Amino acid sequence: MTSGDYSRGTPDTAPGEAKPHLSRAERRRLEREAQKAPEQALPPSGLAGRLPPALREKAATGGFRLAVGFLLLGFVILGLSQTIPHDYGFLELGWLFPFSVYDLVLAMLGLGVAVGMAASTRRAALIVAVFVVVMLPMLMFFDLIFTAVRESPLGNYLFLIAPGAVVSTGLVLWLPGRVRDHAALFASAFVSFAMSLFIGLDDMGVGIADFASGTLFSSIWLVAAPGFVLRQFAGPWLKIPARIVGSWLVVIAIVVTVSLYVPTVPFAPPPPQLGSDVEQNTMDMAPDGSLPGDVIPQDILPQDVSPDDGMPDEAMPQDPPGDDGGDPSGTSQQGEAPPP
Repeated sequence: MTSGDYSRGTPDTAPGEAKPHLSRAERRRLEREAQKAPEQALPPSGLAGRLPPALREKAATGGFRLAVGFLLLGFVILGLSQTIPHDYGFLELGWLFPFSVYDLVLAMLGLGVAVGMAASTRRAALIVAVFVVVMLPMLMFFDLIFTAVRESPLGNYLFLIAPGAVVSTGLVLWLPGRVRDHAALFASAFVSFAMSLFIGLDDMGVGIADFASGTLFSSIWLVAAPGFVLRQFAGPWLKIPARIVGSWLVVIAIVVTVSLYVPTVPFAPPPPQLGSDVEQNTMDMAPDGSLPGDVIPQDILPQDVSPDDGMPDEAMPQDPPGDDGGDPSGTSQQGEAPPP
């Protein structure tokens, strides 16, 4: 052993001490730890320094960054679409269309909560996959499928499809663990079927491929983006907020159904009181809507109406002229015979 070995030392030995026998892998590990030590000693700066340690560690993972980036991407597209004046394309109109169906937007956000509460990533992905698998054939063969649905007994209750989808999603969030994961698959298919009906019955609908594609992408984002972000913080704490959201979804579906489909009593103004000015004016009003004493301006009368008798000239009786333009009966207006 040379004197240089004693003077340099290692991360575990002081200079001048004998260096122990280390393998090459251990020496590399010690060198990496020595390089990381100064970086770990510095406190994080900026926003990361103000985050709690647990959230800071979660934000450093690739899954968290991917989920948040996917969520922010949709908001960026939506914000640019609404703030920049431009001509809308069919793909962009399709992206915006699901936001107009507000009750199904709530149902899809409820599905996102179910995705966040799924027992595993595989089950969460399965909920999104069922949503896509139901919507794709509905958009591709909508006319054939809708004709079959309309001619079936379900055709008489199509108005209950959207409220039923919202109720099913709300009830899913009240179910426990494994049962919730299985029920979420049914709710995902139900919501996807309802959304497909709204897309297909729109004026542009499935006839324009760009529009249908935009609605598909937007619907997937509404289900998957919030769900993947919630999965980063999944835990027992999410059970109570999920049940609150589920309760609100059920209540909203009931209120919307009642307000839209239950007939209401038509409003009629109260009848006029006897002796009132309104009744007196109504009784005195002529069939043409004028009141006694009204003067009709001459410039609004028809050209063929005489102001004296109010009768059109062609409607007045005319005596047929004779050979000489007189009375054809041979008598004059004074009762005398015409001269020879």
